[in-house]
Amino acid sequence: MCGPSGVGKGTLVAAVRARLPGVDLSVSATTRAPRPGEQDGREYFFVTDAQFDELVATDALLEWAQYAGTRYGTPRQPVLDAVARGRDVILEIEVQGARQVRQRLPQATFVFIAPPSLDELRARLVGRGTESPERVATRLAVAESELACVGEFDVVIVNDEVDRAVDQLVELISRSRAAGSTSAPVEGTHEGEA
Repeated sequence: MCGPSGVGKGTLVAAVRARLPGVDLSVSATTRAPRPGEQDGREYFFVTDAQFDELVATDALLEWAQYAGTRYGTPRQPVLDAVARGRDVILEIEVQGARQVRQRLPQATFVFIAPPSLDELRARLVGRGTESPERVATRLAVAESELACVGEFDVVIVNDEVDRAVDQLVELISRSRAAGSTSAPVEGTHEGEA
């Protein structure tokens, strides 16, 4: 699952997981510092730059990307182990990471979560109260470039109403299960037309 920072990916994933048993969320590694309330191994694996370099060098990441000066990556083995157990796995990743996953796991479903508008996204980012105005501006610039890539995704879902967006994601995963394609992680995108 991809989408701009502040679009509500975490909220959607939590709601989907509450409604659908057998859905895992991969825990990414990141070089950023924890935000208040975040716990190592729960929201992210918080690692140093040197530790992240080691993960890259040993091909221990399914994908990795740099976003707004911070590196994020998906540890490979936990995802592959969950899929082997028949679990659906959501990777909450950036566009450049999704491109890497597409190369490695082309059978995955790629979903983009889009905001109703850039103004709404700005309001959500400012409303978080966790970032400086400069950081918000950087995230909005990145969001514009990410929105230009929605054509690379299988499904685009506009998160203008949380319940509706959750319904679309649940339906997407349920259809995938019914078709027997539980052998691949589900990547996020917005389902407007699909």
